This record gives sequence, structure tokens and C-alpha cells, in this order.
Amino acid sequence: MDILRKEEMYTTDDIYALSDGERAELIDGKIYYMSPPSRTHQKISWKLHQTIANYIDSKNGEYEVYAAPFAVFLNEDDRNYVEPDISVICNQSKLDEKGCHGAPDWVIEIVSPSTKSIDYMTKLFKYRTAGVREYWIVDPDKKMIMVYGFEKDTVEQYDFGEEVPVGIYEGFLMKVE
Repeated sequence: MDILRKEEMYTTDDIYALSDGERAELIDGKIYYMSPPSRTHQKISWKLHQTIANYIDSKNGEYEVYAAPFAVFLNEDDRNYVEPDISVICNQSKLDEKGCHGAPDWVIEIVSPSTKSIDYMTKLFKYRTAGVREYWIVDPDKKMIMVYGFEKDTVEQYDFGEEVPVGIYEGFLMKVE
């Protein structure tokens, strides 16, 4: 007789109960543990955050940009909690001291070997269905950026060093080096 094992469902309470220094994300009740980012990952994240923040400031924008770790509660439930590498939020009513409640407008994930399938598949689907307007996957190994414009249903691929247009900001071009 075969017995089906029921997969345990986790909640945000389990995320907050993690020991100090341990980080994880929660997607549809499943925990995905995160290892510390590499130096290259951190350099790319810092540069992207700086470039986006400077652009928003130069336009006197009211949008806000956050780098991980920054809590994003994607759905109106306790089974989805992510920490995108970069989150840009246009609607400040989604923000409180805990993080962002609902989908950021623009999410950037920087791929590491341990997160590749999660970033390219699980999060791609989750971000699209949650209402993210634009999703970038930055892949340092391939020196490539995949840009998913969910509002216009577009997918574009760029190489490091190319100017990449930002869909949620008319006229904003960025380079990833």
C-alpha cells in the first residue's frame, strides 16, 4: 500500500522564527533557504540600487527602491514572503515598517548557482501572477539580463554592457557591467 506523504505548508510565522542570520523565502507555503550572496552578487546589487536611487532622486520621484534583505509579502496571505535583490515600489500605500504588502512594480533578481531554477521559473511565474509590472533576471555567469515586461507581455535579452531600457520609467536606460 502506497502512502502519500503530505508536504508541510509553512507560513510567515516560520520565516520569523528562523534563527539569527538564517534567511529564507516562502513561496506558496514552501520554504526556500538562501545562502549568503557572493561578492560579485553584492557589487551588482549595490550598483543597480545606486543607479536606480539616483535616477529616482534626479526626477524628484516618489517611487522607492530597496535592496535585500527587504520583506515583500506578495499576496494577501501568510504563505508568500520573498526578499528580491532589488524592489521598486511606486505605490507608497503598500509600504509599512515590515516591508511591502503586495507586488512591487519592478523586481530585479541576481542569479546565483543555488537560485537559478527558482529565479528563472518559480519566481518568474509568482511575480507575474502577483502583479509585478517588470521583472529582471541578472545572470552574472552568462553576463546577461532577461527583461520581462508583464504589462506588455514582452521578453527581451541583453548582454552586460548594453543599455537596457526600464519599462516602468520612460527614457531611463541602465547598463549592467
